[in-house]
Amino acid sequence: MADYDLPDECLYTEHDEWVRMEMDGARLVVGITDYAQQELGDIVYVELPSVAEEVRDGQPFGVIESVKAVSDLYSPATGTVVAVNEVLADRPELVNEDCYGEGWLVAIEGVDAEVLDSLMDANAYRKYVASRAE
Repeated sequence: MADYDLPDECLYTEHDEWVRMEMDGARLVVGITDYAQQELGDIVYVELPSVAEEVRDGQPFGVIESVKAVSDLYSPATGTVVAVNEVLADRPELVNEDCYGEGWLVAIEGVDAEVLDSLMDANAYRKYVASRAE
């Protein structure tokens, strides 16, 4: 299996999004994983929701397009979008270059903390990715 960067401070979804809690758990920052960006290849377009838009757990909130594929982005929780990485409109390649930093997608607030219990830690996600490769 290829070597993927999977930071321990993030949680992960089955849809290959990462979640990082900020502001004492009041805000979730969301992006796609290193595995996802490597599988997609060169990102050429990202469509994200508007600030103040409601997103629902497990439902699509946007689209990411690469030279190889178009994929939906799925919300890891129900809440309100409070920030969108608007830089990606002009520089979608940031998702490839720094998926856990400058390539983040959205920030969500008003999230039920119990939803985080259903997300995977880095070790569980690593095993999940490996099981898909078999």
